[in-house]
Amino acid sequence: MTDQDNLKRFILLRSQGWSFNRIQVELNVSKPTLIKWSRQHQFEINNLRATETEALAETVFGARHERWRDLAAQLKKVEEEISRRGLEELSASRLHGIAAQLRAEIKRETVPILLLENPRQIPESECVWGQQQWVG
Repeated sequence: MTDQDNLKRFILLRSQGWSFNRIQVELNVSKPTLIKWSRQHQFEINNLRATETEALAETVFGARHERWRDLAAQLKKVEEEISRRGLEELSASRLHGIAAQLRAEIKRETVPILLLENPRQIPESECVWGQQQWVG
């Protein structure tokens, strides 16, 4: 395997959460080299991890727009029930709590995906610069 092949495999394995020790055995590359690669390519590793996590979440929980639709439908039902009840009822306060939880979940679901670039804390000699555009 060439160094370039090892590097690509390293990035993939680190994005999947493999330890340096496990990768060292798998690729037969020294730990100092792996640590250097990790520093040089941390943003690529993190971006790959984020996209893999998003794909897994879609597989397990459905597409993001479907989750938004389902959450919005649940929130609408809760808010309709709240409007039918008087606020003095104890169960209405519970419904307000559920509505707040749904709003918080909707807010978490609608945050943009951040793909990182321009690593300022890594020495210039160890950086691999790239530019990516993400349209979500």
